[in-house]
Amino acid sequence: MRLPPLSLASASPRRAELLRQLDLDFQIIPSVATEVFDEHLSPLELCQLNAHRKARAIAKKHPDALVLGADTLVFLEGDIMGKPSDIAGAQRMLGRLQGRTHQVVTGVSLIHLRALRERIFAASTVVTFHPLTAEQINVYLSKMNPLDKAGAYAIQEHGDTIVSEISGSFSNVVGLPIEMLKEEIRGWEQR
Repeated sequence: MRLPPLSLASASPRRAELLRQLDLDFQIIPSVATEVFDEHLSPLELCQLNAHRKARAIAKKHPDALVLGADTLVFLEGDIMGKPSDIAGAQRMLGRLQGRTHQVVTGVSLIHLRALRERIFAASTVVTFHPLTAEQINVYLSKMNPLDKAGAYAIQEHGDTIVSEISGSFSNVVGLPIEMLKEEIRGWEQR
């Protein structure tokens, strides 16, 4: 059994690293699809919609490939926390998250256009931060680049200094729910 050629519609090195853990051959074709932010959608719906938009944009150009799109966002009390635009924005985000519990959602879309098959799903992980001072936040930010990360943090980069507890998939917080994806990929193998 084998998969159709697999394409990752993301420039995220973290997603590529997670996908390599499944021991799959794939190519990286970053999607430039515009992300939608609609307050009428639930966190799961919003991430699934954006993942689908990313995957579909690449699938249209590569119809014989199985295209994987993903979108990860941080939600705090209904507010979307995407990627900060600057360090001051990252400081504000971490200041809001400190001492509180939030939700990290990743939507995933698998599309094989030639076979007219698609599957969209999402995973949600609950993350609680330690109480943090402004100085602790600045020390954390000095150790990593927060500007390409939803919520301005990376759990895999010194996460133990800011995160006190997680409930759910760790890899989902990194950017791809690898446990769910592994099960989904099995359904795409060809005989």
